[in-house]
Amino acid sequence: MQTNFRSPTARLEEMRIKRRDTEQWMSRRLLPDNIRERIRRYEQFRWQETRGVDEEMLDQNLPSDLRRDIKRHLCVPLLKRVPVFEKMDEQVLDAMCDRLKPVLYIEESYVVREGDLVDEMLFVMQGKLSTTTINGGRTAVFIPEYLEAGEICGEELLTWALDRRSSSNLPISTRTVRTITEVEAFALMADDLKFVASQFRQLHGKQLRHTLRFHSQQWRTWAACSIQAAWRRYSKKKLCGKRKIDCKMH
Repeated sequence: MQTNFRSPTARLEEMRIKRRDTEQWMSRRLLPDNIRERIRRYEQFRWQETRGVDEEMLDQNLPSDLRRDIKRHLCVPLLKRVPVFEKMDEQVLDAMCDRLKPVLYIEESYVVREGDLVDEMLFVMQGKLSTTTINGGRTAVFIPEYLEAGEICGEELLTWALDRRSSSNLPISTRTVRTITEVEAFALMADDLKFVASQFRQLHGKQLRHTLRFHSQQWRTWAACSIQAAWRRYSKKKLCGKRKIDCKMH
């Protein structure tokens, strides 16, 4: 506890030492310049957000009831901004809040790439992300969308967790998600989400599944891809028909 309440001067000195050690480590490992720059930007962003306070260690040293109240203050309003969870029972929200972990991303970082396994659901607090898909390479469709504060990334993990028949194999991302700005978020890992889903039957209701499908970017992306692909087929077929008519006329 005393470590986390050191004077600002002491924390600045610790940051300076850590930065020096990081530079030496990067040189020893012969990291390329672009990776070194990303590490520097991440460390700078983390310092701006925490001012050198180890929030996870501080949280672990607090009594359980105080930890729960802090997590509720930080996370429940965020969860309720997500349509899937806005009418959820308080017990479910408490269970999810207890397992959320803070994460930071610098700009132009990949959160997940299309085709990768989805191992966490991300609740965006601040910042902006882009989400794109090429529909698994099956079409030339490239659909950009954006995620901002109050939105989620990795909602296919919730569908996986709610399916009692799902295997231990994680779902595959249908999109590439990349940060546009610096992003502050909370992450819920796959195992934690599966545990919460197994404890509360109300998560398995049809209404929740309908809400999830209605607001899911995955479903919207699939629908948009299907519509565009159908339109391309129709346009191609119509163009071929017109050419045949022109050939007959000549």
